[in-house]
Amino acid sequence: MRWFLGAVSAVFCFSSMAFAQGCGGTYTIQSGDSLSVIADKTYKDARKWSAVYNANIDKIGDSPNKIRVGQVINLPCINGLPVSEGTVATAPKPAPRVETVQVKTKQQVSERALMVNLLTADDYAPFTDRASLNEGLVTEIVNAAMGQAAGQDGYRIHWVNDWSAHLDPLLSNAMLDMGFPWLQPDCKQNPDNFRCANFYFSDPMFEMLVLLFVDVQRPLRFREDADIIGKTLCRPKGYYTHDLDKDGRNWLADGKITLEQPVSVADCFEMLMAGQVDAVALNEFTGRKAMKDLALQNRVDIVQSRPLSIEGLHVVVHKSHPDAEALLSTINSGLG
Repeated sequence: MRWFLGAVSAVFCFSSMAFAQGCGGTYTIQSGDSLSVIADKTYKDARKWSAVYNANIDKIGDSPNKIRVGQVINLPCINGLPVSEGTVATAPKPAPRVETVQVKTKQQVSERALMVNLLTADDYAPFTDRASLNEGLVTEIVNAAMGQAAGQDGYRIHWVNDWSAHLDPLLSNAMLDMGFPWLQPDCKQNPDNFRCANFYFSDPMFEMLVLLFVDVQRPLRFREDADIIGKTLCRPKGYYTHDLDKDGRNWLADGKITLEQPVSVADCFEMLMAGQVDAVALNEFTGRKAMKDLALQNRVDIVQSRPLSIEGLHVVVHKSHPDAEALLSTINSGLG
């Protein structure tokens, strides 16, 4: 875990450093920039994007992709870079950390010990949601498993409410160690699937039915895959889509259906009520909870003839993480 300790130090601790003259400063976002492009320009190392992000998370927000042209960001001084033109860089205000609400260890963490950092988000009730009991069913399972397995290193759960940024760049760049809860595609049938090619999966923590939720005024027949051809489905951005192409369906791959991907589950149900989509495709638990929260029990039906799929929920770790196998062993031993 030594490599990641250095990364954590660079990401989370630089705000307390004294900035030397001629190092650091500010940068104005230009057209075509991304945080990795900026890091490559200024630090000669695209991997330093996470340090830039954490120095400016109060300006950029939950998603590192939401920078805008003309925005002025702070550049921390890291190993003498970036070199400014004879000016004294102004130290930025201490950057707020990614929102963290859980810290559990078996014993007091020593100064040299390293936390295992896990990543999740809200709006996936009842599995992960801070408004739910014990912050969600899967969060409770992860807490129990990591509490058993983490030992003196301990662990920490971070909440970043942009699911689309979790797998890439947050986990792919080892800014955080593991993420949950994620579904595993059929990797034997589709080894080139993005998740299969890039991530290891823990043992399953929970299995669930994925169903179609429809307007009672516009019922939908679903007895075979052909019944969905030409329909418009809704599922929030950042959610899985592999089940829409599995077992030869190729609904998305061959353009057989239209998939709308708004920001939230509530947005999907709003589109359903407005007649903009034919069905909302969600797991049974998240869909039922949304129906209750939005008071739609009398306006939405669940297609019971067959599920879209049966899916398991997992913890994932990127294959490029230097401690991927050890991390996977840690969560699996805790689940055991």
